Amino acid sequence: MDPRIESLHLNTRRHFLQQSTAGLGGIALASLLADSADAGRPADNPIAVQPPHFAPKAKRVIYLHMTGSPPNLDMFDYKPELVRRDGQDCPDAFLEGKEFAFTSGVPKLMGSPRKWSRVGKAGMWMSDAIPHLHDVADEMCVVHSMHTDQFNHAPAELLVFTGSPRSGRPSMGSWVTYGLGSENENLPGFVVLISSGVQPNGGSNSFGSGFLPSVYQGVQCRSKGDPVLYSSDPSGMNRDLRRKSLDALRDLNEMQAAKMGHPETLTRIAQYELAFRMQASVPDVMNISQESQQTLDEYGAKPGESSLANNCLLARRLVESGVRFVQLFDWGWDFHGTNASRGITDGLTQKCATMDQPIAALIRDLKKRGLLEDTLVVWGGEFGRTPFREGRTARSNVFGRDHYPDAFTMWMAGGGMKAGFEYGASDELGFNVAEKPVHVHDLQATILHQLGLNHERLTYRFQGRDFRLTDVHGEVVKDLLA
Repeated sequence: MDPRIESLHLNTRRHFLQQSTAGLGGIALASLLADSADAGRPADNPIAVQPPHFAPKAKRVIYLHMTGSPPNLDMFDYKPELVRRDGQDCPDAFLEGKEFAFTSGVPKLMGSPRKWSRVGKAGMWMSDAIPHLHDVADEMCVVHSMHTDQFNHAPAELLVFTGSPRSGRPSMGSWVTYGLGSENENLPGFVVLISSGVQPNGGSNSFGSGFLPSVYQGVQCRSKGDPVLYSSDPSGMNRDLRRKSLDALRDLNEMQAAKMGHPETLTRIAQYELAFRMQASVPDVMNISQESQQTLDEYGAKPGESSLANNCLLARRLVESGVRFVQLFDWGWDFHGTNASRGITDGLTQKCATMDQPIAALIRDLKKRGLLEDTLVVWGGEFGRTPFREGRTARSNVFGRDHYPDAFTMWMAGGGMKAGFEYGASDELGFNVAEKPVHVHDLQATILHQLGLNHERLTYRFQGRDFRLTDVHGEVVKDLLA
């Protein structure tokens, strides 16, 4: 380092440390740090491992969100009666009092044009759009009775991940990291991977920390280019100089924390330190070229590219390295039928080809490595799709479906869930939940339960009251648990 720069650096630290002696007003910094710790967590490491409320079945989560919401009636929920009544007017009873995003009047019922077969030992119905998932059906816990309160993308996605359709609440991954911490101090507890080139519908709020300290927000990593933006040292700065610069920033932040007592300042210190450690650890764990060619082929992954296949392989590497919550967002599942790529015939076939193989490979890979048992994999969208044709494309030769919140399918695997199991049902036309309804708040409560967290006890006081992921709702769906 240039001696003049080092001298200036040391003199600056010395000056502010001397000035801080009088400014602390008798408040000991160590005392402040101790007092700021929440529920016994160390203030200098807010993502340190925390004990669960009870013995968990899962230690970590990989949440696979298909942004836009897949057409469950063309993938997982076979309705032969809907096929029989294809082209008929939708019964008034299913339309009365309902509003849809792009459909008005009396739409036509639309049976699935896909080919269906029973798969796995349990004989689940799955369509030909997802042939690779047929092979892992015996690992899946499929819920056909999901429902939500929202029928537009952003509010529905926020409801799934934050418990509220409005921005400002912490996301599920943030709550989990806040509650349990991270098993690897050199990696974030919550990592986000985005494919298909588009951010989620809820934007960064879908993986943000809301009113929780910002150290718990999702860290977006990339499979192409720098794994984390702005993490590389600027030109002319080596690691020793970066370390000394962070030491100076830490001194300044500690003085501000002692004077102002703002907990977010302590979070800032922890974030800078984590970022410094990440510079060495993240490039290694994000380097999928270290994998065998056989593994790359199984996932359909290609080092250096940006794809859901690469992200699925990265998800396995991240949880294997101790990351608590990995969130994958994949854009392109809004099948209105407005063009051929958004139709439920060729369009769905092409889109599923980018998802089906890598997710099936992920489940097999986790199981082979002994990770599936305590890794909870979750797959789904923010709502379902209508059993009738989307209004704008009613006369098109491309088939599409509108948004639909009242009945849809999601599935889970591993993490203490029943395997090869189907739960709940929609009615014969797919309009309403007919058996064992599961609201998105129930799903949230169940995920937290598998991690050893009581959703009613995992709270954070903000603006005078205790908040939680499930708001004032949610029940653990115990019938899903192994």
